Amino acid sequence: MSVLAPPIPPDTQTPPPARAQGRAWKWTLAQFNEMWERGYFEGRRVEFVFGEVIDMGKQGWPHVAALSLLIEALRRAFPTGYWIYDQKPFPVAGSEPEPDAAIVPGSPRDYTSHPTTAVLVVEVSDTTLNYDLTTKAELYATAGITDYWVLDVSARELHVFRDPQTNAALNVTTYRAHTTHAANEAVSPLAAPNASISVADLLP
Repeated sequence: MSVLAPPIPPDTQTPPPARAQGRAWKWTLAQFNEMWERGYFEGRRVEFVFGEVIDMGKQGWPHVAALSLLIEALRRAFPTGYWIYDQKPFPVAGSEPEPDAAIVPGSPRDYTSHPTTAVLVVEVSDTTLNYDLTTKAELYATAGITDYWVLDVSARELHVFRDPQTNAALNVTTYRAHTTHAANEAVSPLAAPNASISVADLLP
């Protein structure tokens, strides 16, 4: 995973001159979408998060296997009334991540564009754990996602974030509740409290 510094597309505002503090110039979602339409990111797995274009790199087998198991478990937990929206653009909080799985109310026929809300978002981490536990957690909390999970494939545990709250003093939104669950434990989604998902069932 790395931060890309793409060229400025034509007809786009020129970035301000570099400041003494060395602060990076942030892209807007509109600029990111323009670059996408121009084909700049063709063949790359990228996300747009808090003004930065993140190159997510190639998926390893542990990630692929865990994602497949995760989707199977989510289908059992959410059999009707929800859509499993996996690895697709999810425009929230001025960003456009592509979460590994998001549980979206309704079905694809209910939407005319990418959904912008979900009752559960899950990221599978085998090489991006710190990013998913910090930057992604702040992003989804800012977007008002009440239930955010990070599956740590290497440590074989599941991180569960809940109760997003704004910290006015720091001007950030974070989760007040963060629990960690071992492979021998189970977790119920907030939107499906009668469904019990075993952490072991999510791990390859």
